[in-house]
Amino acid sequence: MIFEAARAALLRLFTPEFRGVFFKSLGLTLLALAGLWFGLKEVFDWLALPWIDQLLPGFPSWAGWLTFIAAILAGIGLALGLALLVAPVTAIVAGLFLDDVAEVVERTDYPNDMPGKPVPLLRSILLSLKFFGVVILGNIVALLLLLMPGINIAAFFLVNGYLLGREFFEFAAMRFRPEAEAKALRRKHAGTVFLAGLLISVFLAIPLVNLLTPLFAAAMMVHLHKMVSAEETALRPGRA
Repeated sequence: MIFEAARAALLRLFTPEFRGVFFKSLGLTLLALAGLWFGLKEVFDWLALPWIDQLLPGFPSWAGWLTFIAAILAGIGLALGLALLVAPVTAIVAGLFLDDVAEVVERTDYPNDMPGKPVPLLRSILLSLKFFGVVILGNIVALLLLLMPGINIAAFFLVNGYLLGREFFEFAAMRFRPEAEAKALRRKHAGTVFLAGLLISVFLAIPLVNLLTPLFAAAMMVHLHKMVSAEETALRPGRA
């Protein structure tokens, strides 16, 4: 079921129907990441450079080398920080474009089914902001676990697999169900949703490709929700 949903999402990813959503999503993601990069760099310059200048005021040559080394380390740190922020950024982007992705998938792959209803814009933004905070907290925990050999990489995939799977599935489900019912369905199929989230986190870990995570994850979870719903219907009493 999971791989079938992923395959369907990948096949749909570069079709003409997705082109408009693709450029809007990619552009907003790049803009947000660029803003975060410059913001983090400004914070580092504000905090670190004055400290370096005061540390060795009588040794300008040493201070110069120290500044150079600190700049290299800062670049590495900023890159790692930005990598950890890709997940929450994709959550924000997904909240804005999930309905666009879902409409394309539902119209083209499920033309005979009743289309879903878009999540109200204000509710969608509030849910995205709430999830942004949860993902940030989760990735801070994952960052701390990087100091513990043997579980650091696993922590990244487990944290993001759970959080991204939950977020994208519930968003897809809420096009057809009240929020409480969508959450209950996700809990009932928690294992399937988590494994699907792990697949999304693998997609997220691939440089450059991870910029497409919102589109891939949203399309995949629309398919997964359709499959889970069909399974639920088939298991209802009175059905063969």
